[in-house]
Amino acid sequence: MSDEVTVLERKVPAAPALSKKAWTPCWENLNKLTWVESFAFTSHGVSFGVRVSDPALISLLKERLPVGAKLSSTKTVDRYFSVILGGRKEGSRVRAFHMLYLDHTMFGRSHRQEEVLDGFESWVRLSLGQLAPKRVFVHAGAVGWKGRAIVMPGRTFTGKSTLVAELIKRGASYYSDEFALIDKDGLLHPFHKPLSLRDPATGHQSGIDVQELGGELGNEPLPIGLIVSSKYQQGARWQPKTLSAGSAVLEMLSNAVAAQYAPDRVLSTLERVALSTAAIQSRRGEAARAADKILQLVEQQ
Repeated sequence: MSDEVTVLERKVPAAPALSKKAWTPCWENLNKLTWVESFAFTSHGVSFGVRVSDPALISLLKERLPVGAKLSSTKTVDRYFSVILGGRKEGSRVRAFHMLYLDHTMFGRSHRQEEVLDGFESWVRLSLGQLAPKRVFVHAGAVGWKGRAIVMPGRTFTGKSTLVAELIKRGASYYSDEFALIDKDGLLHPFHKPLSLRDPATGHQSGIDVQELGGELGNEPLPIGLIVSSKYQQGARWQPKTLSAGSAVLEMLSNAVAAQYAPDRVLSTLERVALSTAAIQSRRGEAARAADKILQLVEQQ
């Protein structure tokens, strides 16, 4: 490992090294490329290294860090991102790809720089879900309502961001539209980012600040008052049925990012939540009607 670190530090002064757990022989091949600048940061107990082929990328990547991330001087990181600036070089007609590597593996390649930056942002968040030691990250929308949290597990295209937006319009505080962060005691913590809402006509996503909806950010840890398993289906009626604690665990477990990385810790956390929290499941039509019903159910608990 010491030889590999020497190669990296000779190319990039003061660059952090990749941890032994993540290191592979292929990492050395990537080290042979020219890296001109680097930085490290931490978020939710996970340390990251970032290096680039062009210093112009540094400020663009720092703009994409998670809320609350802090720059760090750590010498060893849990995960590494290497970003190569493409485009046309002077005197050449060839248009090179912009590329993103996660540790030694390519995870993004595009002629559009914005797509690679989007990929970096997404993979940082997913890496947090996989590696964070003190939080269980569940793919879910999450809001606060009168001192309790509503968690709506679901993957992309299930309509959770739209439902979160409707709940915010009714006075709920915003915790996340991507991940519910749950600690060992079963409390929900915020994971703030702009709401990702799709244009019904084009299907394109855009980021909307909560304030534009008249809402507020939730910051205090909250006990979870209701788990809602719901997927949008055009014309569907809201007909919720109660889920058992076991079914609620399975619903959240299927959306837990670290289920394969830390199964015991994830399962014990989700069981703690499910045993003390009401859970329902229903298809839904328009989010506005479902939002009203959900808030009524929370107040009945």
